[in-house]
Order: sequence, then structure tokens, then C-alpha cells
Amino acid sequence: MPENSSCAGASTCTKESCEGCTSKQQSAGIEKEAINQHSSVKKVIGVVSGKGGVGKSFVTASLASAMKKAGYQVGILDGDITGPSIPKMFGIHGPAYGTEDAIYAMEAEDGTKIMSINLLMDDEEAPVIWRGPVIGGAVKQFWTDVIWGDLDYMFVDMPPGTGDVPLTVFQSIPVDGIIIVTSPQELVQLIVKKAYNMAAAMDIPVLGIVENFSYVKCPDCGKEIKIFGESHVEEVGAELSIPVLGKIPVEPEMAKAADEGCFYKKENPYLKDAVEALKE
Repeated sequence: MPENSSCAGASTCTKESCEGCTSKQQSAGIEKEAINQHSSVKKVIGVVSGKGGVGKSFVTASLASAMKKAGYQVGILDGDITGPSIPKMFGIHGPAYGTEDAIYAMEAEDGTKIMSINLLMDDEEAPVIWRGPVIGGAVKQFWTDVIWGDLDYMFVDMPPGTGDVPLTVFQSIPVDGIIIVTSPQELVQLIVKKAYNMAAAMDIPVLGIVENFSYVKCPDCGKEIKIFGESHVEEVGAELSIPVLGKIPVEPEMAKAADEGCFYKKENPYLKDAVEALKE
């Protein structure tokens, strides 16, 4: 099917071209889904990326842990149905407890509440072979059918790209803002702009950009080795008038903590600006 340049899903979409777009007009009229009656969430923050493999779940977990350490009640809705990783990072395993009417979000050792498809499956390693609409429906149910309790912040870890699930989240859940995750390659400009333009088309504020894999620090001399090349995130941030909220290096200890299920025990000092932006 040829792309329509005025459609929110087109690669040439811009904020201006979407102003009169029928997709935007229709989505603006869609009523948001009501959260479960036993839940209350003050702020919903989406963590998105224009492509996979940039560490979106890593950033989601880092932000959630930082806000939890700051004294807030935090939850993570793992919207990456086909590639869920949040439960393992926080060391929790299913099955989640449920009744005929609702499911209870599971709680990590640090108190972060989490719901993920992995917490509902008998075999965590079994693939989820579902089509887009079914996946989108599952994410919507994580909002409507899960008992979250009272949260100050809910982080939605979304799958990469601008397909069914991000569209479902933006249309169905009252997202207060998104953070875009990217990496240092020059390709970043295209990647960030896709996510930015989708958010603009859906009237979702972009809080800023976080760059992951910025560099590796030599353990002997401390030199920063930019294995993915020079960063271009400042350029695209300036072009789109959105702040860069952090540049995260590759740190083996953080990866080890994620593999061992104790990610929340680690500090991520590179996201201080992001944490302050969330507090504001």
C-alpha cells in the first residue's frame, strides 16, 4: 500500500502535515480507556524508540528505579509483548495472582510494581506468536484489568517503531509525555524524528531524548572510547527543540545486574536531568 504523506504513519510525516490529517482528527476524538477501578496513576510516561536494540528497556528500568529511590510510588507496564525483559531485570517471576475480574501487578524487591506478558505465561521462554491487534489488546488490558494500586509514575516500556502497540498506547492510555531513546550513530536523526513525529501527530509531549551506548570508558586510563562513532543527539535535539536528558555509556556492571535480576540496586548517575524533568 503506498504511503500517504499526510498520514501519521508515513515516513514523511511532520507536525505541520499532520495538523489536518484525518488520522489525527480521529485519534483526538477517541476516549481514553478507564484504568482499573482499584488503581490510581498520577503520571504516565512512555519510553519509546524508532528502532530496536537501543536499550529502551534499560532506560525504562533505570528511570523507574531512580524515581523509586527518590521516594515515589512507581510501576512499569511492559508493553513489549514479543520481547519482554523487565521482569528478569527486576528478578520477578510469574504467575501473577488474579481473580475473575482483575490481575494484580507483581512487586519487585524494591517495591516497583510490574506487569508483563512473561508474568502470565507458564513458560517464560515460550515465544508470543500473536498478530498486532491481539498484542495491542493485551497492552490495553494491562491498563484496564490490572490492579496497580496508587502510583505516582507509571512507565510504559513500548516496543520499537511506530506500529500497532505504540498507536494503541497513545490512543487508549492518557500518556503525559514520552522519552525517546536512541544511540550515537548518524542514523539517530531519522530514528528520533520518526518517534517525535508520531508523538506530535498524537498530541503527546516529548520530554526529551536519552542517548544510550554513548561510549565505553577504558578501565585503565579512563579514556572515553566512542565505539559507535561521534554523537549526533545534540544536533537533532536542537533541531527539534527538545532537550537531551542523558548520555549513558556502556557499563558491564549494569548489564550484569540486569542479568542477575537486581538492576534496581544499581545507581545510574547519567539520568539526573531526566529524573529532574520527570519531577517537574
